Amino acid sequence: MRRNKIHRFIIAMITIAAIGLIIDSASENWEFWVTPLMIIGTIGMWVIHFGQFLNEQSREMIYLFFGMFLAFFHGVHETSFFDVCSVMALMLVLYSLYDRLYALNLILIEFFFVMIMAFFFVIRPENFLLDMINVSRLVLQVVIVLSIYMICRMSVITRLEQIDLLKQQNADMEATQNDMEDFLSNISHELRTPVNVVNGMSELMIKRNAGSEAYSIKNAGIRIAYQIEDVQDYTECKRNKVMLEEEDYMSTSLINDVVTGYKLIEYNKALELIVDIDPEVPTMMRGDVKKIHKIFRHLLENAVKFTKRGGILVRMYSEETDYGINLCIEMTDTGIGMDQRAIEAISEGMYQVNKKRNRSTGGIGLGLFIVYGFAHRMGGFVKIESKKGNGTRVRVTIPQKVIKPEPCLVLSNDYEGDILFHVRSDKYKVPKVREFYRTMAGNLATKLHVRLYSAETIKEIERLEEKLNVKYIFMGQEEYEDNPEYFDELSKGDIVVSVSASSGFKTNPGSRVMIMPKPLYAYPVFKILNEGLNADNFDISGEAVRPVFKDVKALVVDDEPMNLVVATGLFKDYEMIIDTAGSGKESIKKFKNDNYDVVFMDHMMPEMDGVEAMKHIKEEAGEHNRSVIVIALTANAVSGAKEMFIKEGFDGFIAKPINTADFERVMMKLLPELSSVKGGETA
Repeated sequence: MRRNKIHRFIIAMITIAAIGLIIDSASENWEFWVTPLMIIGTIGMWVIHFGQFLNEQSREMIYLFFGMFLAFFHGVHETSFFDVCSVMALMLVLYSLYDRLYALNLILIEFFFVMIMAFFFVIRPENFLLDMINVSRLVLQVVIVLSIYMICRMSVITRLEQIDLLKQQNADMEATQNDMEDFLSNISHELRTPVNVVNGMSELMIKRNAGSEAYSIKNAGIRIAYQIEDVQDYTECKRNKVMLEEEDYMSTSLINDVVTGYKLIEYNKALELIVDIDPEVPTMMRGDVKKIHKIFRHLLENAVKFTKRGGILVRMYSEETDYGINLCIEMTDTGIGMDQRAIEAISEGMYQVNKKRNRSTGGIGLGLFIVYGFAHRMGGFVKIESKKGNGTRVRVTIPQKVIKPEPCLVLSNDYEGDILFHVRSDKYKVPKVREFYRTMAGNLATKLHVRLYSAETIKEIERLEEKLNVKYIFMGQEEYEDNPEYFDELSKGDIVVSVSASSGFKTNPGSRVMIMPKPLYAYPVFKILNEGLNADNFDISGEAVRPVFKDVKALVVDDEPMNLVVATGLFKDYEMIIDTAGSGKESIKKFKNDNYDVVFMDHMMPEMDGVEAMKHIKEEAGEHNRSVIVIALTANAVSGAKEMFIKEGFDGFIAKPINTADFERVMMKLLPELSSVKGGETA
């Protein structure tokens, strides 16, 4: 930008000089054929500049040579002899803005050339007396030009030295930052191994009924694992090295992630979470679902962290585009909010509202910056609206491809009747929460084209019952507890009564009132509208049946003994036959002597790493006409790691700490013929 401004200024000055020369040429009857050249040259400079033709240095050479041409044309006329000094001085000052010494040298050479040529070939002797006055004038002109040349030269050299110093300082700062980011990335990578052990062993302890302490250990391990991921994600966003791993995913899985994630957060139980999903969001899309999950997690954690009272509204909807859809995620809270300066700081890097040592909020302050980095990498954008003390709304928009355009939530063709929404408006201390519930209910009713009515009191319910065909009543826990006998009796008729309640809440014995566990979101509402009193299992994840891989023979390779214990314990739950190897060489030896359906291979091992061991195993299998699946099981989980391992020849990739959902998905994809479900048929 600075160089373009300099170029425009120089071209403007040359244009003024060219106009002046054209006027002088006409009045003094100078060579007529030069005038068209000056006009063409001036127009050509502006065309080259605005069109940005050629590279920067070539453009500068053209501007320089055209200016020198004008100066030469002016100086070789007798009437201009004593003006050469002024013209060349102006040229030196003007072109010193290039910060290129060769330009000053060329102009100085031209000055002496023009002076010598004019003195010997242009000026007539009778018009120029070689007396002391004229000689002193010539000497003075030479001294002035030389002085200006030296001043401009020193100025250019000083600026070049400052630029070099600034470049060196920036390079040193970048190197220091890269070293720090490498350190953080390496530390986070190394921490994955012990965290994998902590999470895995705590999971095994829970299965053996070790007590509540095991849950505390597991939750702490999960929290550390998330923070390790955050450090890696942060360094990748800083370096603009975020790699996308696109795959097909169900849109309802995103909402399930919000609900289950909220339950895992150490949240203030007084907060209300309302999840509003547009039923018309496509059933299946294609994108980097892992990063979208992380966006949801960071937004939710940030909202919970800075909201002490009130609630949080999560909205997910889509906007149709030429390339598919824009998936829109909104997180609105009633928290402490932030000012404009804080909003601008978020996109720059690490940021926390409260940086004091005794701050009451947790986290390491990377979440929103990671959200920005992921959204921009996926071609989307982030918009934050907030006011100090008045909550925050974060909107993330991400382009996604549509795989199955059918709506993710569909109302049954058998549905009929009207819906009552029974919520007391005075029960929420923060009025915004009431608006959250109304927004969610109103959006659902609008999209589904169903009749929804609000009833704050029992009298209103009775009045609407007489006028409408009421089939469903949805309410909160407090509303039910105010009149449990009334609603218990009402549920025994044709009306389905549903209560959104906290965990552990139970209705009276004999009641047919249905309980929807908080937080309230669209999926259980659809279940009830479609299935009525037959609806159960309101957790989206509960519909997925856990697979088993009975008698699948697996070899787990890792140089860390505790990792072998963890993997063996976790994989045995899937009824697999597990063998272990402590090195790459041992895995090759065992593979030669036994048949394995799948090999789980660690990456970083002494003597022989996992990639080399995998290639030896694949080669051995090819020579003996054997088939084997080799899956990378590694703590190397940076963006693009999966693609790197697949490119090397691995069949699949699972990151440490081991996530059972990832394990099941990879195994179902690679070994579908060997997978089954408990109590079911082969998948």
